[in-house]
Amino acid sequence: MSATRIGHPWPLGASVTRRGVNFSVVAPLATRIELLIFADGEAREPLEVIELDPCHRSGEHWHVEVEGLGLGCCYGYRVFGPIQPGSHGFNPSKVLLDPCARAVTGWEGYQRGAAVGAIPNASACLKGVVTERDRFDFDAAPRPRHPWQKSIIYELHVGGFTRGNGCPVPAERQGTLLGLIDTLPYLQEMGVTAIELLPVMAFDPQDAPNGRFNHWGYSPVSWMAPHPAYLVDSDPLQGRHEVRQLVTACHQAGLEVILDVVYNHTSEGNQQGPTLSWRGFGDALYYHQTAKGDYLDVSGCGNTIAANRPLVRRLILESLRCWSTELGIDGFRFDLGIALTRGEALAPLDAPPLFEEMEADPDLSDLKVVSEPWDCGGLYRLADFPARRVASWNGRFRDDVRRFWKGDDRSTWTLSQRLSGNPDLFNGQPSPVGRTINFLTAHDGFTLADLVSFDRKHNLANGENDRDGDNHNNSWNHGVEGPCSDPGVQTLRDRQLRNLLASLLLAPGVPMLLMGDEVRRSQGGNNNTWCQNNPLGWMHWQPDAGDLDLRRFLRRLIQLRQRLAPLLNQELPSTPSGQVRDAGNLPLWREWHGLELGKPDWASWSHCLAWSLHDASIGPLIWCGMNAYYQPMQFALPPQPAGWRRVIDTAIPGDHDLPATSEPWLPATAPLESRSLMLLVATPLLEDTLVDATSRADTSQAKAAGKKKKAGGGNRTRIISLEG
Repeated sequence: MSATRIGHPWPLGASVTRRGVNFSVVAPLATRIELLIFADGEAREPLEVIELDPCHRSGEHWHVEVEGLGLGCCYGYRVFGPIQPGSHGFNPSKVLLDPCARAVTGWEGYQRGAAVGAIPNASACLKGVVTERDRFDFDAAPRPRHPWQKSIIYELHVGGFTRGNGCPVPAERQGTLLGLIDTLPYLQEMGVTAIELLPVMAFDPQDAPNGRFNHWGYSPVSWMAPHPAYLVDSDPLQGRHEVRQLVTACHQAGLEVILDVVYNHTSEGNQQGPTLSWRGFGDALYYHQTAKGDYLDVSGCGNTIAANRPLVRRLILESLRCWSTELGIDGFRFDLGIALTRGEALAPLDAPPLFEEMEADPDLSDLKVVSEPWDCGGLYRLADFPARRVASWNGRFRDDVRRFWKGDDRSTWTLSQRLSGNPDLFNGQPSPVGRTINFLTAHDGFTLADLVSFDRKHNLANGENDRDGDNHNNSWNHGVEGPCSDPGVQTLRDRQLRNLLASLLLAPGVPMLLMGDEVRRSQGGNNNTWCQNNPLGWMHWQPDAGDLDLRRFLRRLIQLRQRLAPLLNQELPSTPSGQVRDAGNLPLWREWHGLELGKPDWASWSHCLAWSLHDASIGPLIWCGMNAYYQPMQFALPPQPAGWRRVIDTAIPGDHDLPATSEPWLPATAPLESRSLMLLVATPLLEDTLVDATSRADTSQAKAAGKKKKAGGGNRTRIISLEG
């Protein structure tokens, strides 16, 4: 028997000491705990059982120091205590995974079904592995720290992005975190600034019905450990090093890494589900329940984590620190994050303690934090997400931009709100930079190519008789359902792809792209590929000429956005009528137009809209016309003495596109083809002109306060050349 000491309650999990390993877990209602030491990950029975009696308890924590153990030690727990109402709660027949384990083993023999019921599962359980807890070397690979104003996010699935015919990743690294390193030149060339990874924390691939496997990973079994299928080395101790290698390579390539994290629920499902980890340590602690012990579910997955409780949110914060300070991750996107703002009985909280503690934690202060503002219980708080630093996924942007280009009635006014920073959602003012993430597509739903090719979902491959997936997609097949060889239909679809991408990249807010949208990746009309670890869920690595045309268009569009970002992301005043009162007192403002200047048509039948940005001294800087009608239209242009440059025209076929340079243009009107978008930029902006918008804004505010500023003061924003 190993020699033991009482140990310490902190740090949580398993940590190496001078004499051995200290183990600490939270189990408030437990009456007895057994620590199980295994010879290796696939051992069917424990090598040693160490019983923790009350002297190993400090408050809610159970702890013990075991001498002679070290890195690589495999372990689990059995926890004894009262059965909760509803016949669930403690189940000492099950070997439990430490919620703080930073590596997980035992996958070869793991059986999800063995964790249900009262039959012992020691031969089919997952086990924790004692690992190091070193901090990431930020001196060698500092965070890129891109400001929100210049950020462009690219959402991808680790396994899916590193597979497929023509994939540039060597066979032995395909489907892995290290394989992503081989794709970084592709991402750099495109111009994105951050990659957002679908869940890479260890998840249960067996959490799927009908004999299928969970591909996306929204079924966590650990909040600390990387998923083993994404690792090259089978040694669980190497997993953390592989994460660090990826993050280091990304940082050195100028890319931030954001993780999609699932803290709103676990893989344990409802009270009839498997006892894998959290449930066995504190069923009533971790999950929202009724007085009878039934689980409350606003995640759609059987349970909801009670993040309002101190011990639960401490575990979540420990996970965030593990990934950000130990592994170097730059930010997190919270799946159904608004569920984490609920209190007891799922009551919405205006000051959720989890996010308050995150904002107060210096270790987490420099991270990008993103969240879905909705959950499956009907809570939807986009503009009023109850946390200052959280950027919300803007589902309204997705829906309203789709509806406009689809040609729906009553879509022009809502589009204008999305293109001016959502003032209808933010009490009449544009949303602050970094508060909304704009997107047209995401992993959950159609790809961009399928959005313009299918009127309805085609999810039969998922084995649920097409019941799964969203039925409300605002998609349009343009006359033919699915793939089509008709050149007229294909030309229109390609134009719509350019319209949608241009609308996304020219709007204020932070744009997010979905993997493969730049090369027309299709999922065959499947809008819920959560179980498709096959070409349906993989990247399109063999683009044809049309695919490459779209990618080239997007790359140029991203370059354009980055150079115009100081203008596009300013909180600009505008009025519904299109004209700004007393515009002469404003440094920079937006005007709305229809076919005539200053006369936007907000009627339900309108399908045309234009907007322009104006500078008090230079005049109009940018003009954008959007024609979603089925016929060509002539738009009046604001006069620009130095001339306009046409930099985007989606009516031009992708294989032609616009030349790198164009001559100044001095027309009174702009002809827009049916269902097309045109962007004009004032010639002075293309000639390294200094735009004193911020300076004049400061001056106006100072005058309003009865102060004076010296000429030339304030911050000056240089709009550099758009050529090349």
